[in-house]
Amino acid sequence: MKDLVAIAEQIAAKLIERRQTIAVAESSTGGLISASLLAVPGASAYFLGGAVVYTRDARRILMDIPDEAMKGIRSASEPYAKLLASQMRTRFATDWGLSETGATGPAGNRYGDAAGHSCIGIAGVEASAMTLETGSADRLANMHVFASTALNFLLQNLER
Repeated sequence: MKDLVAIAEQIAAKLIERRQTIAVAESSTGGLISASLLAVPGASAYFLGGAVVYTRDARRILMDIPDEAMKGIRSASEPYAKLLASQMRTRFATDWGLSETGATGPAGNRYGDAAGHSCIGIAGVEASAMTLETGSADRLANMHVFASTALNFLLQNLER
């Protein structure tokens, strides 16, 4: 967790300096991204909220994304990651939205993705997404790598 917080400290410094805010939606990281951002003293200046969107019901209830809006989009994909990030940004009226969705393991998901598959989305001035494949079925290790990758992806976007 200390290495995640080290990345979060860099993110926090940039967000505080710019007076910007963020909200996070995460799935297979189970709250690690939010916990890392919240571990930095002064997080209330930039972190407005987060949700663990682990199921279809959570997507509908927490994110207000109905099944109809998912037509042509599958979970654990870059379009879905962008949608989640954008929805968080809109719902919390933040400068940034960050999302993660994937399959930690030990098995893959019902969409055919292998364990170690994650998609990360960012909504800011522009939306962007990336896919990560660890090739590992180690659930805890994947959770950590997914969170680290999401935080680093956010940091890269903040540095542009």
